[in-house]
Amino acid sequence: MCYFDQTRWACGYWRWGHFRQQCNKEYRMGETCGLKLVYETKTEDDVCKLCHDTEKKQRRYDKMYRDVQRWQREGNRNATIERTCGEMHDVLGQIYRMREEHSHRLQSLGQVSLKHVFFRFPTLLIHSL
Repeated sequence: MCYFDQTRWACGYWRWGHFRQQCNKEYRMGETCGLKLVYETKTEDDVCKLCHDTEKKQRRYDKMYRDVQRWQREGNRNATIERTCGEMHDVLGQIYRMREEHSHRLQSLGQVSLKHVFFRFPTLLIHSL
């Protein structure tokens, strides 16, 4: 049970930091026993990089959604709409995987905060081409 620093962001995401203190179970110098305990938690006021990246992807998805809606109203953009819908599907998968990774990290400490969990996917109606 060796001690390590920990960083925790406002969204609940965390990571292990530097080694701080060796426990009495491990007698070899420079080695750790493999069990990690928190020596000190450094709290960050901002959300983690994964949340920032997810927000960027969400903004990209939202823009593509608005573009497709506009193109459907304008008409005569069938190939562009089809290509963009494929890209939207890919971005949606990336967002889902990033949120799953974030959720898994929160659950590994039992720290699920629904305040920062957001699912905002507008449904897209594709008119028959």
